[in-house]
Amino acid sequence: MERRKALGLIAATGAVTAASLTAVPSFGAETGRAAGATGRGKATAKGGYTFALDNSVKRTSVRFENRCGIEVAADPYVPKNARGKLSALAVSGPFGAVKEQSSGLYANEFARRGYVALAFDPSFTGESGGAVRDVASPDIYTEDFSAAVDFLGLQKIVDRERIGVQAVCGLSGMALTATAADSRIKAVATASMYDMSRSISRGHEDYYTREQRQKVVDHLSRQRWIDAEKGTYARLSHEVPFDENGDVAPSDRVLPKTLPADADPITKIFFDYYRTERGYHPRSINSTTAWTGTTPMSFFAFRQMTNIDMLAPRRALLVAGADAHSRYYSEDIQKMAPDAVDLVIVPGADHVDLYDRKDLIPFDRLDEFFTQNLA
Repeated sequence: MERRKALGLIAATGAVTAASLTAVPSFGAETGRAAGATGRGKATAKGGYTFALDNSVKRTSVRFENRCGIEVAADPYVPKNARGKLSALAVSGPFGAVKEQSSGLYANEFARRGYVALAFDPSFTGESGGAVRDVASPDIYTEDFSAAVDFLGLQKIVDRERIGVQAVCGLSGMALTATAADSRIKAVATASMYDMSRSISRGHEDYYTREQRQKVVDHLSRQRWIDAEKGTYARLSHEVPFDENGDVAPSDRVLPKTLPADADPITKIFFDYYRTERGYHPRSINSTTAWTGTTPMSFFAFRQMTNIDMLAPRRALLVAGADAHSRYYSEDIQKMAPDAVDLVIVPGADHVDLYDRKDLIPFDRLDEFFTQNLA
């Protein structure tokens, strides 16, 4: 299968303890939650986690509202022996994943290193609110990061002058966009960054021709009529592929139920995470279904990175795998804002390796970055 076509189919003073982390009444109360799986790749059908909770970390569950009135579900990770006011991170991603997957793993590791880390489900996904399920909105997803900062800044254990953002994969673009527009975010780091507006509206490596882009817009416009007439929301590809005749050929799943023998390498790496014990989760769109079919429309309308120059004097650290098909997104952002953006290339890593391969994710470098920039 031709690589770009395949991508269309697949395509986070005084003693204070962890117990001091509170949700103000309007945000809802903490609820009990099992510690989850005891090892990598053992999520349960009842909502378990795909990684082990560190013994030095406490995890709880909270709810808070974003500026649009949508309830966001999140898991705060806090060092059990925390004292004083701590630096904090809002964590989310990848696109189509949930907080029990990669973003939770990152939050768990940062909490182990002394941060308050809040892994959240973007609006309309996972356990977060939103009447229509599995809608992706670059505007609202960007707002979710600022809402997470609202929540963190109201916690007694958090120094609101030391709040940053860590995002993974497709939520990275929204994290950078949020940081450019919200100066309360003092630093931002990404892993396997995707600019979803660019990806969805132009295809992988911008391969869509002008004619193909128009065909995608026409396809989305027709789908709006179909959904309106039926009163339902179809599930279709968020990056629309084309068949051998040059016609749009959307799928009703992000990933196939079983991996074809002739699957391309990129489909294989995504399948190996989302569709196996390694990273499967029943609430993950990528593990089970597809986005609402008209989701791409907002990504054609909402361009991310427009105000990337507003990052400075704050800093961004972009981490990409040397062998990742998405590497060019991080490289291009670094070129756009060289005075604000640093780039780390991880040898021997592909895109998905930076979701959960702790032997490859440069947590020491990320910790150093946030320690310096959240001082």
